[in-house]
Amino acid sequence: MERNAVKDLAARVEGPVLLPGQEGFDEERTGFNLAVRHRPDVIVGAARAEDVAAAVRFAAARALPVAVQNTGHGFSATTEGGLLISTRRMKEVSVDPLARTARVQAGARFEQVIERAAPHGLAPLNGSAPHVGVVSFTLGGGLPLLGRSHGWAADRVRAMDVVSADGVLRHVTPDGEPDLYWALLGGRDNFGIVTGMEFGLVAVSGLYGGGLFFDAEQTPGLLEAYRRWTATVPVEMNSSVALIPFPDDPQVPAPMRGRHVYHVRIAFTGDPEEGERLVGPLRAIGQPLMEALREMPYHESASIHDDPPFPIPWAADNALLTTLDGKAVEVVLRHVGPAAPLPAIMELRHLGGALAEPPVHANAVGHRNAQFMLAVLNPLTGAGAQEAHAFLDRLFQDLAPWTAGRFLNFMGHGDHAAPERVRTAYRAPDHERLTALKAVHDPHNTFRANYNLPPAR
Repeated sequence: MERNAVKDLAARVEGPVLLPGQEGFDEERTGFNLAVRHRPDVIVGAARAEDVAAAVRFAAARALPVAVQNTGHGFSATTEGGLLISTRRMKEVSVDPLARTARVQAGARFEQVIERAAPHGLAPLNGSAPHVGVVSFTLGGGLPLLGRSHGWAADRVRAMDVVSADGVLRHVTPDGEPDLYWALLGGRDNFGIVTGMEFGLVAVSGLYGGGLFFDAEQTPGLLEAYRRWTATVPVEMNSSVALIPFPDDPQVPAPMRGRHVYHVRIAFTGDPEEGERLVGPLRAIGQPLMEALREMPYHESASIHDDPPFPIPWAADNALLTTLDGKAVEVVLRHVGPAAPLPAIMELRHLGGALAEPPVHANAVGHRNAQFMLAVLNPLTGAGAQEAHAFLDRLFQDLAPWTAGRFLNFMGHGDHAAPERVRTAYRAPDHERLTALKAVHDPHNTFRANYNLPPAR
């Protein structure tokens, strides 16, 4: 990397420009998944949209690939060489309670939006963890905590400010640039770098929610019972079940230490008494180790999943399931139950409802007909990445008869983010359209680090 050119770039941006070995370089390139180690030639810590544009122009003039460091615990693919843009300094958030909209910069997290929207009885369609970055979550589709009730986060986007591959800042709307709007929402950062986003909020002030915890070995039929229960509930009921191998650690609540535990998560948007009635059959499955179901204000909804806020190394993959029958449940438990060869955290999320409805403005979010999403995460605290990926491959190959494809936001790293795997996140016609649009909007494949869609040849 030419030092004089880097100095010239640094003079044109407000944020830091860092080379390998400089103070702050390692911190800037490290994301939430510690197994992903970006190795760029240069990093730009963007402080404003103009910094992003200058960085892209710099990279394009030198045929360097460009990647974006996700904010929060978003998934990411490894960057080798090129230019990495970090947007964590761009975190302004504003809420318009009359229009029921929010506007965020690229580095904002959902916890900021929740805090500003809650006093007005409004909420964003955020995921289970409030420390996730708004933009990266939404561009991948955005599977919200209240997805069955309100649909995908991507479906609420009104407008985006985007730096395109030529370094030009564009304002993208469904009417102004419909093709680019369609491709970005579901195609992520293959078509440009989103520096700002405006999206609709939903009217939610409170929930009936929380969790039930069961010993997996004492309630072996829980997953099958949960599968049957989901067929009986209305769209106001949002739920998932996780199977978690808890360590025998004093920091873990005593009833769950050293056990494989089913954690049934509930987020019901209707009348709390109705929510209590609907949860009744789940309580009847067995004797819970713990119960934490209550009425809660929406700004406390992160307690439902209680996702850890600290980074760890992991490998992961997922499947969007068109159906789930008893045989599929057997396959899942054969791989991730208490006898699993590797520590594996499994989550099965109930989809359908508003998630299956077409958006007002079309986008590239795929497989809306899926009824469940199965995600499995292997902490890489003992096993190596190769062993973990082989474990994941065996599981999801066995689930192929029930699988429509993958959900981009929960796809893992390494070869699990290679183009042939990215293809599975879309219906075939949508993938063809995305690759054709990639050739139009990024003909030199400048944006090619995260979940890459190579341009059509």
